[in-house]
Amino acid sequence: MAAITLTVNNQQHKIDVDPQMPLLWAIRDFVGLKGTKYGCGIAQCGACTVLLDGNPIRSCSFPVSAAAGKKISTVEGLSENIEHPVQQAWIELQVPQCGYCQSGQIMSAVALLKKTPEPTDAQIDAAMQGHLCRCGTYPRIRKAIHRAAELMKTKA
Repeated sequence: MAAITLTVNNQQHKIDVDPQMPLLWAIRDFVGLKGTKYGCGIAQCGACTVLLDGNPIRSCSFPVSAAAGKKISTVEGLSENIEHPVQQAWIELQVPQCGYCQSGQIMSAVALLKKTPEPTDAQIDAAMQGHLCRCGTYPRIRKAIHRAAELMKTKA
């Protein structure tokens, strides 16, 4: 066990865990944020995606010790009242069906739009590659990312 300090959604959390524990379980079980989901456990589905210093990572296979000293953002940290443009676009276009993969999809979309404010379809496809949606909402996800880009322009 090791004492590790995580900065999650701009709040520090001191936890005592196995340094090799996946970041996903530290976020869910020790920090108490349940929005980040467990999907496959082998970094293939994207449900567990969070942002680490602004970059999307698969938290199910990322050791918690490697996240110490870095800024971790989860879906809960995007806004208090679902005001983030990506969240608004997801709701407006009714993207989710079951919703299980959506927090990971949203976090990757946020990272994409931060780096590429007006992404092409090809850029969206590349950024969202590896996110599995059992419900097949990929066309709505792409539309929502374009819509979020529009919303971000009007709020700038």
